[in-house]
Amino acid sequence: MTETAPIRIDIASDIVCPWCVIGWKQLERAMAITGVQAQVHWHPFELNPTMGAEGENLRDHIAEKYGTDPADSGKARAKLTVLGNDLSFRFDYFDDMRMVNTFAAHRLLSWAERQGFGHALKLALFAAYFSERKDVSDPETLADVARDVGLDREEAAAVLASDQYSDDVRGKERMWAEHGVNGVPAMVFERRHLVTGAQGVDNYASILRQLSDRSAA
Repeated sequence: MTETAPIRIDIASDIVCPWCVIGWKQLERAMAITGVQAQVHWHPFELNPTMGAEGENLRDHIAEKYGTDPADSGKARAKLTVLGNDLSFRFDYFDDMRMVNTFAAHRLLSWAERQGFGHALKLALFAAYFSERKDVSDPETLADVARDVGLDREEAAAVLASDQYSDDVRGKERMWAEHGVNGVPAMVFERRHLVTGAQGVDNYASILRQLSDRSAA
């Protein structure tokens, strides 16, 4: 097989979006199955940009936003937990879990991207929120997660204490909105092919093979 350049994949997502985790893990598995190499670039998207600093109980938030009752909410969490287990990701939902504001986390991710740690920090923040019961709106928590992936904790804390990268995050969010993206995960393959929602391992594998074949042709 002729060696081809890695496929570029841009992903708009929020770290408190469970389907973004599922979509990523499906894509990751598809890459492993196909052997297709990819360069992944993460972009900010806020599910709840007006969420207050105190956050909101996740079950109450989902019920108010989507009109779900406790039984439906429980079934959805159970489904996500099973899907996560199948993809080697642990969803650890609990009664007091909160939906939080993620703007500071996205600013930190913009900084981390410039240090070559954007991908590692994104995955660590997914795990921090869904698997480790951490408050990903708390600056101390965010700085700790940054340290754990190899970034300088003091520098991370300084970024969080400032307004740095706010314009960068807002600009990227506007760009995705202008391209019609109002839900995540949203993935753009090779800057041309937009795919929204978690599409499943087989579908991602098919996309990767098709793009890889075109690149090799």
